Amino acid sequence: MAGTRASNDDVGQPAHGRALVDSALRALKVDAEGVTALAEAMRGPLGPAFVVAVELIRNARGRVIVTGIGKSGHIGRKISSTLSSTGTPSYFVHAGEASHGDLGMIAAEDVIVALSWSGETAELKNLIDYSRRFRSPLIAVTAEADSALGRAADVALVLPSIREACPHNLAPTTSSLMQLALGDALAIALLESRGFTALDFGNLHPGGRLGALLKFVRDVMHSGYAMPLARKGSRMSQAIVEMSAKGFGCVGIQDSDGRLLGIITDGDLRRHMNDKLLDSLVEDVMTRAPKTVHSDQLASEVLEQLNASKITAVFVVESDRPKGIVHLHDLLRAGVA
Repeated sequence: MAGTRASNDDVGQPAHGRALVDSALRALKVDAEGVTALAEAMRGPLGPAFVVAVELIRNARGRVIVTGIGKSGHIGRKISSTLSSTGTPSYFVHAGEASHGDLGMIAAEDVIVALSWSGETAELKNLIDYSRRFRSPLIAVTAEADSALGRAADVALVLPSIREACPHNLAPTTSSLMQLALGDALAIALLESRGFTALDFGNLHPGGRLGALLKFVRDVMHSGYAMPLARKGSRMSQAIVEMSAKGFGCVGIQDSDGRLLGIITDGDLRRHMNDKLLDSLVEDVMTRAPKTVHSDQLASEVLEQLNASKITAVFVVESDRPKGIVHLHDLLRAGVA
């Protein structure tokens, strides 16, 4: 059976292909206009309210409870997840389930972020009443400042009124994207204001490719006897044996105090290839002042250095002495590349 995978030629077909691409471009254009309108609002009336919301969350002793229903609920789950992964403890409470016992998940010290485009979502009423009864700070994310949610909230983040990407202006599309973008803005503002670092991020993301990117050099390097090393004054015949035995494509050259003086790579061997090479001294062949890294660097940084320098291995040093070696293949196996 012939495959149905689309190609550039398929998209370029006369009527049908062009219509589909035109439809996609119209949707993307309206979505982009929505995010632009949100940015403009942030420069205007939304900005001060946004600052108050960030400070409310920063000063809270509890967690951030994100709630909503329908599309706003789906967006709320993502916002809650983003907050948690960037240093702001959060969880999502379904607005409908809240009326059937899940209000017990909310403590007085928590801050509630409620999403509703209209601000009149019936399922939010009991949750709003609960927040007022126990004086839990309530942040509204809505397009209607004068709605039930907007009036009840301690601070209302009022989104600009826009047309949906849906051609009937009905299906939540651009409005959902704007809610998500505002949630990202909250998370990043909180992250930066707290000084949340890549290392902090790594503590919360030990798994998957993100976890791999945030590994330290010490987690992937080879140390001790595994390092290919030779002393200054050694013959190249000895260095080549060491280089071949360790399998890193290089050998580090140390002085009498153990400091790393240079490195000999396959390239150095090719450049010095002659009938006297095996009897030459290593210091006559080595590349001096080689590139090195430190054990507390991120593995992702080392990958960038290897790629930029077009090399495959680098020594890890401490006080100018080799403590380990990292090869590109180690980074590949760890999932960094």
